[in-house]
Amino acid sequence: MSIRGLKKKQPKTFKVKIITVDAEMEFSCEMKWKGKDLFDLVCRALGLRETWFFGLQYTIKGMCTWLKMDKKVLDQEIPKEDPISFHFLAKFYPEKVEEELLQEITQHLFFLQVKKQILDEEIYCSPEATVLLASYAVQAKYGDYDPNFHEPGFLAHDELLPKRVLRQYQLTAEMWEEKITAWYAEHRGIARDEAEMNYLKIAQDLEMYGVNYFPIAQNKNHTDLLLGVDAKGIHIYSINNRFSPNKSFEWSAIRNISYSEKELTIKPLDKKAEVFKFFSSQLKVNKLILQLCIGNHDLFMRRRKVDSIEIQQMKAQAREEKARKKMENQRLAREKQLREEAERAKEELERRLFQLEDEARQANEALLRSQEAAELLAEKAQIAEEEAKLLAQNAAEAEQERQRLEITALKTKEEKRLMEQKMREAELIAVKLVKESDRRAKEAEHLKQDLHEAREAERKAKQKLVDITRLNYPHMVKYPQYSPADTRDANFDKGSMKLDLKDIDLKRLSFEIERERLDYLEKSRKFEDRLKELKSEIHALKLEEKQSGLNC
Repeated sequence: MSIRGLKKKQPKTFKVKIITVDAEMEFSCEMKWKGKDLFDLVCRALGLRETWFFGLQYTIKGMCTWLKMDKKVLDQEIPKEDPISFHFLAKFYPEKVEEELLQEITQHLFFLQVKKQILDEEIYCSPEATVLLASYAVQAKYGDYDPNFHEPGFLAHDELLPKRVLRQYQLTAEMWEEKITAWYAEHRGIARDEAEMNYLKIAQDLEMYGVNYFPIAQNKNHTDLLLGVDAKGIHIYSINNRFSPNKSFEWSAIRNISYSEKELTIKPLDKKAEVFKFFSSQLKVNKLILQLCIGNHDLFMRRRKVDSIEIQQMKAQAREEKARKKMENQRLAREKQLREEAERAKEELERRLFQLEDEARQANEALLRSQEAAELLAEKAQIAEEEAKLLAQNAAEAEQERQRLEITALKTKEEKRLMEQKMREAELIAVKLVKESDRRAKEAEHLKQDLHEAREAERKAKQKLVDITRLNYPHMVKYPQYSPADTRDANFDKGSMKLDLKDIDLKRLSFEIERERLDYLEKSRKFEDRLKELKSEIHALKLEEKQSGLNC
């Protein structure tokens, strides 16, 4: 067979894109594939065995529709696009999530879808419940809370609360994070699948959980009611109240559901009860309502029957898996506890080691300081010893100086005493000189007076001699050429002899006065020289005394 022939035999395919809540996948499908073929391929790719909860949804002409399993994919009214997009979503919801959701992947897909419906406000949730649900979502994503790792702001990029709740309360993102973290810290030790299951257990009790709403009317002209289909039955709501139904039909109480064009009829099991009829906007809506009713009714009846072998095996595997996971979680918890204890012990040892290192460092520093102090003390001791030697030397020198000063002081005292004595002597000499000077002055005065008296006597004698001469020798007046020497050569009387004697006394007196004056001048000169010597000695002693004072 040729290669060309092989190429002709290869089946034609078309591409589809499957969008789950958290991922996208692309597949190549054969042109003849039915909806179930594509659905099974997706389930195998996801590892999903609880396929009865899910379906492939697409949107056509603004209406959400589910891909039919028994018809070819391309024969259905699907979007004309390449690749063709389908959303893999939960079509039917369990009554009790903890009992019916066996596989972890099933549980995870439900968790993601319900969480998205709550955040998109398709399911109403009170603000308090949304915070608790958000804490379980955080536990499922981040694991146990660790304040050292999960610092403030770690939830800044996570969408955890509906916008309605954020608008309702004037709280900052930091305040909401604080509230969520307070609950999140309480979930320590809960594994991811347990956190997701706890989330679903809280969500399944919400009034709008698992309900598909459709607008209906009791007549052809008015759409004033809502019809809701869920796992427990059919409910009729007023248009403004999706929480509390006005009327409910449980699956166990419904005998038949049928439609004719836009009219849909619900017949109760009790034949006497009133048949409920309503009108929808389109025939497609009635087909979709009937499809959902049949699927939920089948699951309702299936839950109340004995489980099939496949379900029993799946439940047994789920129990084993839960037991294994429980043991694994316990083992992990023990290991985690031991690891935390080891980390705490390690931290304690590190702290102790750091403390010991710090103590050792402090001890080394203290030792270094002690060594430095010892070296400093030794240096100080050496300096002190040198200072002591220097002080001893200075003391010896001071002692020598003291002795010298004492000797000098003694010499000074002796010299001072001598000087004082010399000064006293000089003073005495000066006093004597003054007295002698006074005495000499008085003597000189007496001598001057005597001299004056003598001269006066001489003058008087001469005058008397002249008078006598005139009286006795008048002719001597007329003859003045005769000298007195001639007169003295003559023989005079006693008066003339007395005059000659007096003249001799005067000469002798004058000679004595002159001699006394010369003696006085000589003594005065000697006293002046002696006074100058004393002054020089006193001046020298004063200089020595000043010099001694400066040296001290």
